[in-house]
Amino acid sequence: MNLTISRLTVYPVKSFAGHVVDALDVDAAGPLADRRWMVVDADGETLTARKFPRMLSATAEPLGGGVRLGSAALGTLDVDEPVGGRTIAVTMSRVETATDAGDGAAAWCSELVGRDARLVWLDDPARRGMSDKHGGTRADPLSLTDTAPVHLFSTASLRQLDAWASQGHDDVVAAALATGDPAPAGYEPLDVRRFRPNIVVDGDVDPFAEDGWERMTFGEVDLRFADLCGRCVMTTVDPDTYVKGREPLRSLARHRRWDGELWFGVQAVPLTSGRIRVGDPVTTQAR
Repeated sequence: MNLTISRLTVYPVKSFAGHVVDALDVDAAGPLADRRWMVVDADGETLTARKFPRMLSATAEPLGGGVRLGSAALGTLDVDEPVGGRTIAVTMSRVETATDAGDGAAAWCSELVGRDARLVWLDDPARRGMSDKHGGTRADPLSLTDTAPVHLFSTASLRQLDAWASQGHDDVVAAALATGDPAPAGYEPLDVRRFRPNIVVDGDVDPFAEDGWERMTFGEVDLRFADLCGRCVMTTVDPDTYVKGREPLRSLARHRRWDGELWFGVQAVPLTSGRIRVGDPVTTQAR
């Protein structure tokens, strides 16, 4: 197989828009700066775009250890890494506290989500660790991502899912025309941003081939398969309008449902550290 990395994205703040890059440094906890920050409410409960889609309108750019928050409505705010700052209780699984990023960041995030909120930072991903439910152990460091350090899929898989969704749309249109009901608007292809991958792989490969990859080498970094990625309602939010629809979950429910989940993409754990770049070769070893 002739495979290469076609897209790399880091997500400094959980549920904010991703920051597309040409290269990523990766260590045991995944891409550096990936999901080291999150927004919580007054009770320390994690706020995500599942309930607050407007979070996807905010950008986050790594600044050394800090982060630059951005919004068309709110402007930009540079937030320093709050080393030694005040710790607050949070309800994120397997981590009881995080470091508060200060009142300025809190005011900015509160305005974004429309309720009292604070920005917090995870000082050390080793404090959290993975769950064995998702193919890891507590010895595997994990930032504030849901299940594993790295999320990836192939463009072949996205094309297949998009074809299913397009056919589903055509079926709905045909049914509407047959009954005289209003037909939905034209079909818009599924945007890769809906799925929030760190790595997208391109090349001559069958759709969903990544489901069977046990070992993967991206440039100079080796990873192992941890788990398939179960998809949630967040993928139904249009990344430009922030409006929820039925896809891709409708198509995944028809074609990729088992064990009570809708599956798309895989989660992986780094075995080595190093830098990966767009265009780097990808080699795989099947299970």
